[in-house]
Amino acid sequence: MLSGCNFTTKDQAAASPTPGAATPGTAAVNNTPVDIELLGTSANETDLNIVRDQLSKNGFNVKLNIQPDYGTFKSQQDAGNFDVALSSWTTVTGNPDYAVRSLFKTGGDYSIMTDPDIDKLIEQASAQTPEQYTETYKKFEQQLVLDKAYIAPLYNSLKAQAFNQDILKKESVRLSKSRSLPWEELDFKDASKRAKDPIILQSSLPSLTSLDPIKGNDGSINIINTNMYVRLLNLTDDDKLTPDGSLSHNFAIAEGNSDYYFILRDDIRFAQIKDKLAVDSGERVGAEDVIFSLNRAKDKNSVPNHRTFTLHEHIQKLELVTDPAVLESAKLSGSSETIKAALEKGLDSKISSLVSDKNKASNKEGKYQVVKLTTTQPFPQVLNYLAHQSAGIVSKKQVETINTYDVAKYDVNKDIAYGDQSTVTEGAKYNNSLYTSGPYILSYKNDYEAVFNKNPGYMKGTKYEPKVDTIKVRFIKDAESSLSALRSGEIHLLYGVSEIKFDVIKADNKLSLQTIPSNAVSYLLFNTKNREVAKSADLRRAVLYSINQDEFLAYYKNNKFKAVSTLSPLVKTGLEVKADPAKAKDFLNKYKATK
Repeated sequence: MLSGCNFTTKDQAAASPTPGAATPGTAAVNNTPVDIELLGTSANETDLNIVRDQLSKNGFNVKLNIQPDYGTFKSQQDAGNFDVALSSWTTVTGNPDYAVRSLFKTGGDYSIMTDPDIDKLIEQASAQTPEQYTETYKKFEQQLVLDKAYIAPLYNSLKAQAFNQDILKKESVRLSKSRSLPWEELDFKDASKRAKDPIILQSSLPSLTSLDPIKGNDGSINIINTNMYVRLLNLTDDDKLTPDGSLSHNFAIAEGNSDYYFILRDDIRFAQIKDKLAVDSGERVGAEDVIFSLNRAKDKNSVPNHRTFTLHEHIQKLELVTDPAVLESAKLSGSSETIKAALEKGLDSKISSLVSDKNKASNKEGKYQVVKLTTTQPFPQVLNYLAHQSAGIVSKKQVETINTYDVAKYDVNKDIAYGDQSTVTEGAKYNNSLYTSGPYILSYKNDYEAVFNKNPGYMKGTKYEPKVDTIKVRFIKDAESSLSALRSGEIHLLYGVSEIKFDVIKADNKLSLQTIPSNAVSYLLFNTKNREVAKSADLRRAVLYSINQDEFLAYYKNNKFKAVSTLSPLVKTGLEVKADPAKAKDFLNKYKATK
């Protein structure tokens, strides 16, 4: 892997201040470099080397702690064995609250911070309209980055994927700003292959956090759980909310922005695995499953290691609407139109009755199920969270059958939870108990690949029915090997292509490259618990002003963009972080003076 030192010429090195030297107007405390431990994964070795070289030039002695995969990286992070961790975040829901809540709010799913001022700004912005929240998020960024230096931004990325256009039908391959790749739309150029050949994708993460959608929110399972569980809503490729391809025909926001209504489809049934093949379980996906799934999504204590509860904490209650008069009396937000009229738009049959039993719903006869969701406060961004994979609809019956353990006394060594990857991994523990509501279901996995089958009960006969019977995901950890596999035809699509490989893709006439500005931001996250950087804002600011984003942009051939925080792709606050070696040395000397 190339190192960041490739950017430093002899003249630049001569012009750079010596580590520990006095900056104009300040007195040097001493010339001893400050030790700092930088944690990351082998997949990000290039970025780690660039950061290491930038910090070394500004008075730090950098120890690299490079882990082979995300699992071991997370273990090191959870144990506090780092000063600075190279992290990244993709706002897969297209809304700014998602870009900050889990990461920086006290008690957030992935937060290691506790700061009441930051918490207050997150909550304030969450209840505001886009016209109002820009100023609030500007204050948030000012405090998070420039004033307190809880993170140091590196760059905002493009989202890119490449596929074999000789094998895949070009129109079937979507690239969305936020949502994961929709597998149900993937198709072969030769339609006769649909039933006999698999479409082969790739992942660098063979260890799956959980196949229970609320228990994971990382790269190992995001795309998998998105395609295994249907949701109430989806996002378009440009981050607009849509019922297309979801469990809802339509949705409507009532006056006051606290009540949300969803009218459900009746043509989705849960898939299950028998003899490693997908079969129709015969169980329909209905309102009872929606209410069960979202109640457990918002309840921190519904499962051990709940990773997504803060995304759904604004849900106050969920209920089944059985009286059509409720829909007639409620008005659409900002309109005189009724909720009933809004929900009926585009339906072949108008609402004749509302049923409580999911098996009695018949959309053709005008018999529907409607779910009402009420938030703790006016919070339209709740809809974006309903499009997230953690809001995937699970089977109430099946999850309650599997999860019989006491959550408070959960023992990872003996209790088997719904979605545990051991139950789908070939071997002695294989006992696939998945019930999935989405277009595909995981049949089995091993160290080499994961095999997914089409859900035979998913929107059959509609344009949303999956085109291809089998999807395989090959586990290839190394980026170079993944690209070689694409070029050789071993895999058909590579989801996530490094910007430095764009020219290679473009030069191969059988490959097609797709790119779109993404909501992904890479940054340095400081340890806020048990290291010196947790105590000293000056030490953190010394790191912040040592980071030169221009060097990252140059390395990636200007296919990266400057960032301030995880909000940068979503909200333009006007703030900027500029590398400043003089400031970095000054803050480092201030820190040294306290020792």
